[in-house]
Amino acid sequence: MSNTVTASALLTNAVGLHARPSVKLTQLAKTFAATVEIALAADGPWIDAKSPVKVMRVKAPQGATLHVRAIGDDAAAAAAAVVDLVARKFDEADAEAAHG
Repeated sequence: MSNTVTASALLTNAVGLHARPSVKLTQLAKTFAATVEIALAADGPWIDAKSPVKVMRVKAPQGATLHVRAIGDDAAAAAAAVVDLVARKFDEADAEAAHG
């Protein structure tokens, strides 16, 4: 039986969901069997998080809340991993400090 897990995370990195974070998010989403989707509103519209082009089109700015929905056997792990990636500022905090 597949389950649905939803979560949300605040985009705190300086540039929001631009090219590099979008690619990191899609690469992470692709490591899970679950369907992984993102949205800027809790009720959607939902975007396939495994599609780099679709994720980049979201253009979520810093301060936006990114909603995550995962559907499948590893949905909980997928949602938790995406929230963790956002919380880690897409692992770009060091790059921001170096270029700051």
